[in-house]
Amino acid sequence: MAICGVGGGILFHLEPSLWRGYWIAAMATGSILMLWEVVRSKLWLVQLKGVLTLVKLLMLVCFIPFPEYKPEIFAAIVLLSVVVTHGPSGLRHFSVVHGKTISSKGEIKG
Repeated sequence: MAICGVGGGILFHLEPSLWRGYWIAAMATGSILMLWEVVRSKLWLVQLKGVLTLVKLLMLVCFIPFPEYKPEIFAAIVLLSVVVTHGPSGLRHFSVVHGKTISSKGEIKG
């Protein structure tokens, strides 16, 4: 829900005060989920699902030097999220360090 509020604010060029609460909620819940993944398995940081999450965070940082491209950057982040979320587990669990698919023993989400 929070990301929808952020998307509306960015895509429709609304005053930031109108969607700041959504931004805070999205960043807070995203940070908690990311922390949970890292605590559960350090492998997350080298698997594509973790690496691409960090790439998305870097893309968010690009909002600062390139505010005129916020809608395009936001759209790219959403598309990247869809690819990672709905991609096969072999893609999500591919380790950029090991060069092969590595799954954690306690993997519950596939």
